[in-house]
Amino acid sequence: MRSRPLINGFIFLSSLLITSNSIAETVSLEYVGFYDRLKQVNKQNYQLVELAFSVPITSDCTIKSGSITTENATYPLTYTKQQRLFIPFDAQLKSDRGLVNIEVAGDASQCAIAMQVRARETQQHYTQSQLLALNTDMNRLLDGLQGFPMKYFRKPIDGISFDFSDSNVSVTIDGKEQKIAKKLTLDLEQINRLTRLDFSTKPSVVSPLVLNH
Repeated sequence: MRSRPLINGFIFLSSLLITSNSIAETVSLEYVGFYDRLKQVNKQNYQLVELAFSVPITSDCTIKSGSITTENATYPLTYTKQQRLFIPFDAQLKSDRGLVNIEVAGDASQCAIAMQVRARETQQHYTQSQLLALNTDMNRLLDGLQGFPMKYFRKPIDGISFDFSDSNVSVTIDGKEQKIAKKLTLDLEQINRLTRLDFSTKPSVVSPLVLNH
């Protein structure tokens, strides 16, 4: 599996070490890859956004268990039912050449680890100034992940995407209500025109919008 560039907030990590058996397969990745990305985030003060790692759910990629191991110790790997991974930022794990191990039911060659910039907290109500501040912090974090000099060649994000776990959601933009199906995208032009945004329920994920130009 080859590394792919940062697109729509996601990057797919390479160098998977796969051990197969008849029931499940284990994917092991060097902890240093996670540490280096988390270090970029922790160097700056991003109040509104964070970096999230996850395993996209497919029929071939369901997490059964996880751990972080070094030569002398084993630690649990925390994850959610949505398969978001909570990777600690720990210099000692880097020094000890830790491995992040994920056991999946299915064909591990079809799995990937996704890295996504997203809002730290989602809200049911947003003002224009809150959306613009979120857009700014998302751009800052993405610039930090690109590093010098590539951040100067990165195009700014096009807006913000809101994802919902419920398929029956309504959104009210400046008093005008409409139904949406699990997802709403607002480009920067739309954000600059609105005053207030209200949802019937909180989004599950708020992330950058990147359009194909």
